[in-house]
Amino acid sequence: MPAEFLRSGKVRDLYALDDDRLLLVASDRLSAFDVVLPTPIPDKGRVLTGLSRWWFDGSADRWANHVLDIDPRAVAPELATTTPDLVDRAIVCRRTRPLPAELVVRGYLAGSGWVDYQRDGHISGVALPAGLREGDRLPEPILTPTTKAEQGHDQPIDFDALVALVGADVAEQARETALAVYEWGATVAERAGLILADTKLEMGLLAAPGADPDAPAELLLIDELLTPDSSRFWEAAEWRPGGAQASFDKQYVRDWLLASGWDRTPPGPELPPDAVEGTRARYIEAFERLTGASFTSAIPAPGPVVGAPA
Repeated sequence: MPAEFLRSGKVRDLYALDDDRLLLVASDRLSAFDVVLPTPIPDKGRVLTGLSRWWFDGSADRWANHVLDIDPRAVAPELATTTPDLVDRAIVCRRTRPLPAELVVRGYLAGSGWVDYQRDGHISGVALPAGLREGDRLPEPILTPTTKAEQGHDQPIDFDALVALVGADVAEQARETALAVYEWGATVAERAGLILADTKLEMGLLAAPGADPDAPAELLLIDELLTPDSSRFWEAAEWRPGGAQASFDKQYVRDWLLASGWDRTPPGPELPPDAVEGTRARYIEAFERLTGASFTSAIPAPGPVVGAPA
């Protein structure tokens, strides 16, 4: 059966292969402040897919994930003809029931967490010590979940709200898993001279075939994992609390957008060439630093820009 297009998210395009499998294709679209920008970043989708595969493969013995070991060209040949580098952008994955929340883990004070902390000393209901500076390491990593919006802005919620959305047992397991993934990812990043300041994880529930509908479902890591789109990576050697940090994520674009005077409402502005190339270079450096592999050798020759908004 041919792949059936389901929907486009902010970055990824989703296809149904059959009742049990999905094809997740990463485009070169860039979302900032929850708005998809009109200017794509060449090779971005290939970086996200390559890094996600690397992290999923390296953590499979710790946490179950949605990845299936199937060449997307074999299961979606009609897409392979329209997307020449499909194999570098796509993940064939299990269908799960995604949790209706994103699991954000913060180990350092940055971004919207810093904004919330300045307001009342809390992030998602978690009280933090007084006197922390932007970029400070937190006493311990914390879970700060958010709603999951296909359009518009994700909203922070506290743990009680997460329990209300998914139930106490799933919420506790999701929190335990998210914190463990962050700690492991931070250790791996540290070996590469990087700080994992925070990360956003997505999880889904998978019921065993023929299982009792009331039986607990398995919790899987889904979507992407520890990429520059979902995580804030800093240069460890340049970490200086008290301000913004040198970053390997889309903070480069966020900074340009803030300086441009854009009001964070759609449509977003076109990015200048230096912002595009600077972001692409940071994504590729993050890939190479973390994996220890050359982007051009680990991922075949660069493909066309994919997923640019019409």
